[in-house]
Amino acid sequence: MNSSHRDDTPVLITEAQPSYDDQQAKRRRRYAIMMASRIPCLVIAAVVFQLWQLWWLSLIILAISIPLPWMAVLIANDRPAKKREHVNRFRRSRHSIESRSHQVIDGA
Repeated sequence: MNSSHRDDTPVLITEAQPSYDDQQAKRRRRYAIMMASRIPCLVIAAVVFQLWQLWWLSLIILAISIPLPWMAVLIANDRPAKKREHVNRFRRSRHSIESRSHQVIDGA
């Protein structure tokens, strides 16, 4: 009996883009993280103002949290950029046998 473990996961042999569902799941996670980070920003701003009376630091933290929903929506609706593909074109070698001129013998 062979004791080696066979891995049945597919091997990616192309430069294909991730599936649409995978891209959408990744964008949803980013959106949720960005929107969830807004709540701690608001709480931290309130705590900083209540405990240390640093109104200017509270305003900075609030200013950081204001564009988060807008940025989260932009990121969630944006698909990843397409990869630039390298096109493999045939290029004739200068050193090939056919590239030099041939002597033609007339048999007539």
